[in-house]
Amino acid sequence: MSIEIILLLLRILSGGILLTLLALLLVFMWRDYRGAVTGIEASRRVYGQLVAMQEVGGKLIVTGEAYPLLQLTSLGRSPTNAIIVDDTYASSDHALIALRDGQWWLEDRKSRNGTLLNETLLSQPAIVTDGDIIGIGRLRFRLELER
Repeated sequence: MSIEIILLLLRILSGGILLTLLALLLVFMWRDYRGAVTGIEASRRVYGQLVAMQEVGGKLIVTGEAYPLLQLTSLGRSPTNAIIVDDTYASSDHALIALRDGQWWLEDRKSRNGTLLNETLLSQPAIVTDGDIIGIGRLRFRLELER
């Protein structure tokens, strides 16, 4: 075998290796892209809603406002929250509703006036379910989970 044929075979082999590496790089980049898109879609997915309620004559009535429930939903006066609570008794970063291990949790974020769950003051994070009433300041929110 002549040196020219050996060099040609080495060139073909190195070109094949290069193309294989490029193909693998594209596959890994595509998987990473799909994973990122799936993560973003999951964080934007609406899992239900929080329905605003107001006490009138000792009864809670729906005000007509409903807010989407995301995987992490923060509540408070600050405009950085997912749900802005327009009440002077609400703290800027008042409460957090989060989906963890398939269960919904309500957590008070060291608010000044506390967070109520079914009219009971929350002292530690608690599991919440469909129909629970969350109290922040003078406002109440009914949790309606997606079925």
